[in-house]
Amino acid sequence: MSTTSRRDFLKQSVLGAAGVGMTPYFLSSAQPVQAQSPSDRLRMGCIGVGSMGKGDASGFNSLVDIVAVCDVDAKHLEEAQNHPHIGKKDDNGKKMNPEGYKDYRKILERNDIDVVSVVTVDHWHTKIAIEALMAGKHVFCQKPLTLTVEENQLIRAASKKYNKVFQVGTQQRSEKERFMTAILMVQKGLLGDIKKIVCDIGTSPVCEPIPKAEIPPELDYEMWSGQVPVYDYIATTDQAGNNNWPKNSRTHYEYRWWYEYSGGKFTDWGAHHIDIALWAIDQVSEGQGPIRFNPILAEHPVPFKDGYPTETNRYNTSHKFDIECQFENGIVMNVVSHSTDGNGIVFEGTKGKIHVSRGRIKGKPFEDIGGKLTEKGGSVAYKDMPELQKILPEEDYVKLYKGKPLEGHKQNFIRCIREGGLPVSDVFSHLQSMNVCHLCGIAARLGREVQWNPKNEKTGDAQSQSFLAREQRKGYEIPRVS
Repeated sequence: MSTTSRRDFLKQSVLGAAGVGMTPYFLSSAQPVQAQSPSDRLRMGCIGVGSMGKGDASGFNSLVDIVAVCDVDAKHLEEAQNHPHIGKKDDNGKKMNPEGYKDYRKILERNDIDVVSVVTVDHWHTKIAIEALMAGKHVFCQKPLTLTVEENQLIRAASKKYNKVFQVGTQQRSEKERFMTAILMVQKGLLGDIKKIVCDIGTSPVCEPIPKAEIPPELDYEMWSGQVPVYDYIATTDQAGNNNWPKNSRTHYEYRWWYEYSGGKFTDWGAHHIDIALWAIDQVSEGQGPIRFNPILAEHPVPFKDGYPTETNRYNTSHKFDIECQFENGIVMNVVSHSTDGNGIVFEGTKGKIHVSRGRIKGKPFEDIGGKLTEKGGSVAYKDMPELQKILPEEDYVKLYKGKPLEGHKQNFIRCIREGGLPVSDVFSHLQSMNVCHLCGIAARLGREVQWNPKNEKTGDAQSQSFLAREQRKGYEIPRVS
């Protein structure tokens, strides 16, 4: 397919109407192309190719041509370029290694790249995603999408303006056997009126003081820091896991446990379970969400003053917490680090309760509609539960999937680029979930109740309001789209 004709296709593949139960943000009058030959594959650039980034790139490799990869860590970059399952094939079927860049802007400048995946550290997501939209790219970005409430607003504005397909990597939304089944049970009233929800998102690690260390020669630590001030590079000498990373540090996987770069478990697993909980009770549209966040329990590994850690050489995100989120309709949702049911979500209604996790659904309401568990305690496959199929037919799942065929998360993203429509994990609903994640973190940091107006997206006092945005380091500011 010629470059011209492929670009004509891309002009047509914009978003259609919003999905079931959600307010449409815009409609597309373009008529998408319904089918393409194998030679007309989309071209992708992968920005951030650490362990998760390489995994996502490998998952996309059969769906698109990956022609470029980018990382500020030279080792990650080299591994991705030479990965056996990352890169396009030539006319003879031989794998061609993708071009490699340290600066993501080189990928955004390329007119032959249609789609980008953004799998960087959390504090880089928003800036890269917005600039990718501005460059005319469709975007797949891993969760959690943002670092602050203000970043939610910036991404929302850019997504509305540039009208590209934007899928977030919250793959639980594509999981039929457990999470989609639990959502349908709630929405069809099989639990009665929902009164209480518990989201167990797990605890985060604590550590002893981490010593200063030499910056690895392969890592551009200044650019890695991005919008955040450049702190002393700290790392232990012992290694952890197969990635050969320091056991404790500020970078790579460990950045999650620092409020400077992320939100700890609130945004790490909260982006999954809080999202599913809000989707089930129809609280994922703009202007919806809790109105109060009360930290019943909030402990941190280091002392805090006025919401900020007083030490800079130990993890600082909350590791023990119970944040009570109160909705205007009377529903109470507790976001906790530990519960008797374990990691997952409890939905409790007037007709009973269920607990859903990545392994199974359990609870009498599930059994009452023909739900079964395996001998090892996992959920039996949907196809093997005929009674449940009568109560929750296949068309219910398709409707929940915004009218698209039930398929993998990445396949859904590519389909929406080709056919139009919002992907199952659309950017707008995810931003509503991120508001809740960030507000939980703010309440935990301040150690007191925070009031929230989901309609104007403001808190009830000046101190908590000051946590909704951050100053970005000069040269790394996030674009503001009017």
